[in-house]
Amino acid sequence: MDGLFTAENTVLGIGNIILSDEGFGVRVVEYLQKNFTFPDNVALIDGGTLGVELTHFITGTRRLLIIDSIDGGAQPGKTFHLHGDEISKHFAQKISAHEVGIQDVLTMLELTGKKIPHVELIGAQPFSLEAGVELTEEMSKLVPVFADKAVEILRSWGLEVER
Repeated sequence: MDGLFTAENTVLGIGNIILSDEGFGVRVVEYLQKNFTFPDNVALIDGGTLGVELTHFITGTRRLLIIDSIDGGAQPGKTFHLHGDEISKHFAQKISAHEVGIQDVLTMLELTGKKIPHVELIGAQPFSLEAGVELTEEMSKLVPVFADKAVEILRSWGLEVER
């Protein structure tokens, strides 16, 4: 393995937990850690607002699932599921530090010949980005829904995940 802590399959929750719904990806990963059991070849990572430091955690992974709040200019609560080039296009329009960071990491891995072969991104349009450490009530309701979606994706990769 090329990364310091890398598993073959990685679930990465990103977001700023002090800006309410911006922390959605991190909260979904926390929920997954508390409610499911994963095989040894799956890493669940709270990426928070890390930027290029994420390289150490995902270099060498074969399949990456990113969970994030996604400001797609849509109605709050709208869900997104992006694959491959759609992800690059999404992040190319972003200005928050963690989103720039993950795009930099994915680009750096590609340029150094260590591109992650399979990347998916799931997320929801936030209801609020106001200061606060709790998700809004509406976004909180989406956490178990997205945890189930993440498990569904991992199972589609042939992985056994147990509740």
